[in-house]
Order: sequence, then C-alpha cells, then structure tokens
Amino acid sequence: MSGVGPAVVTGAASSFPGSELQADLWRDHFGPHFGHSRMATRIFAAAGVERRHAVANPRVEDVSGWSTGARMERYVAEAVPLGKDALAGALDAAALEAAELGLLAVVSCTGYATPGVDVQLSRDLGMAETVQRLFVGHMGCFAALPGLGAVADFVVARGRPAALVCVELPSLHAQPPTDDVEQIVAHALFSDAAAALVVEPAAGRETGAGRARRPGALEVVDVAARTDFATADYMTWDVTDLGFRMGLSRQVPDVLAAHVGPIVDGLLSRNGVRRDDVDCWAVHPGGPRILEVVAERLGLGEDALAPSRQVLAQHGNCSSATVLLVLEELRRLGAPAPGRYVVALAFGPGLTLYGALLRAR
Repeated sequence: MSGVGPAVVTGAASSFPGSELQADLWRDHFGPHFGHSRMATRIFAAAGVERRHAVANPRVEDVSGWSTGARMERYVAEAVPLGKDALAGALDAAALEAAELGLLAVVSCTGYATPGVDVQLSRDLGMAETVQRLFVGHMGCFAALPGLGAVADFVVARGRPAALVCVELPSLHAQPPTDDVEQIVAHALFSDAAAALVVEPAAGRETGAGRARRPGALEVVDVAARTDFATADYMTWDVTDLGFRMGLSRQVPDVLAAHVGPIVDGLLSRNGVRRDDVDCWAVHPGGPRILEVVAERLGLGEDALAPSRQVLAQHGNCSSATVLLVLEELRRLGAPAPGRYVVALAFGPGLTLYGALLRAR
C-alpha cells in the first residue's frame, strides 16, 4: 500500500505476576529441591537474578510433579489476564482502541490451548470480528523478534495497526529434583512475564484519526536471522509428560560468539548504518555469560548492556518477553536519541540468533 511509510512502535507495556527474591526462593524451595548441592548453590549465586516472577510460586506450590495437561489448564487461566494487562497498557500508551487493530500476534513457548490466548484476548479487549490473528509458538527466547517482523510487515502491507503480545510462564514447567546442570541453570534463570507492543503505519500515526504523535516511537527498520543448523541440539525445549523440559549445552555461548558479529554487521551494512550510529543495545539476557560474550564480540563497553543486566536482575529470563522488557527499559531511560538506532538481539533453539534494527523518531 503506497503512502503508508514504515511501521512504527507507538506503545509498549508489560505485566508480571507476584515476585520473590531469588535468595528467598533458594532458601525455601530450590536449595532443598536440589539437595543444597555445591553445584546448584554456585549456579544460583552466579545467575545474575535478584528477583523473579511466578504464577506458580514454588514457595507456595510445587508443580514439578504435575502432568502436562494440568500445567496447560493453569497456563490458560494465568496467561489470559497477564496478556490482557500488557496489551491494554500498550494500547493506552499508543492512544489506540483495540477495535482499530487489524492483526493480533501472540507469542508463547510455554503453553497451548485451542481456542487460544489470541482468541480470548481479542474477545475480552473488544477487537473487531474481522481482526486477523497469528500465534507464534515454541520458538523460544528469540521469538519476539520474528513476531515483530511479521507484525511490521502486516502494518506496511495493509496500512493498519497491529499488536504483538509475548506471554511466557516458565514457572509452570518446574522439573523434579535432579543433578543435571542444564536443568539447574534453567531453574536459576527463568521467570514469568507478559510484554506487548502496538505497531502502526507512520503515516497513520501522523495524520490518522487526529491522534497526536507520541514521544519515544521506534521505527522498525529491518529484521535479520542467522541459524547454525549444525548445533541445533545445543538448546532444546522438549514436551514431556511432566511439562516442557529445557536442554542447554555449555557450548551455547561459544556458538553465539561465532555468529553475533556477522549478524549485526550484516543487519547494519545492508541498511547503510554504522556501529557509531547505534545509541543502544537491547540484548536478550539469556544469562550473564551470554551478555559477556556479546559485549566482547561487539566491542561494547560496560554501560552498553546495563539495561539487559538490570532486566535480568529484576525480572529474570522471561523467555520471548525479555527482549521487549529491555526495549521498555531503554525507552524508560530516554534512549535512543531521535534519529539514532537501537539493535535488539535475541537467541534460542535452533541454534538461532535474531536481530532487529529500530530507529527513534
């Protein structure tokens, strides 16, 4: 559609269940759960997480023995209100009515139902019967960025607003006691959250419906992907009779180290952008070592990834929602400056890296 211009993020919001201090969770649940082993103690202490959120608070209820069916029932009951709060906040920030949306995309790798969360959010928030819906499932921590790419493409192609909602509830997939390092790492990091974005055509934001232009809008310039097929089994998310089980090789940081530079350089160069034009970086904090590798390979100073570390410390790793939380933290800090760029990066099973280039308007 001619005259629409680029897709622009005009509203963002997030929603969380109750939070607990990591130290309290370790003392009252995870320490006994893992037999207070030296390895588990060391992993939890080094996770970089100070506070986490959970719909299934392990200090109150232990779901590690629940069937997958029971976990999915709980997922629907918890995911809908969390997603609804986040999306309502994003719509309010964009001064947009839900009925104006042409597309709702929902991202989640932690639960499934049919009719799904996308249907229930559309109904509860008063979207039109003609609204299109997209569900992006089981892609893992990077899924917000392909979701954003799909939403942005719709906005440009159709000239209508769209919304993206990531809702993840890893707490529902607690596993039985184990001495498996991969499982202990996952239990030390993951947390629950919902995050939402509203994306609109630039022309519509400037001229449509008499709405005033909002500060902090981010133009979606480009999205890129890079998958190392030879290492696909280094990160997995398997459906089992006891929920979903994470597989996480110690070699993941080494693989990311080999690919993060090329994906960023390709994303920037094909858009005529230099590293010096990038004001800030929204890097998915998969864990402290991941952030160290990204900083090292991209030559970033200590302050560059401070927003990612802050999100990890205060919210944990919330799977696909996390990179949106980092973008929200950057916007709270007033970054990037108008006309400057932010690069968002996220990683997950595949082994896959995704990057998005956004420009502040």
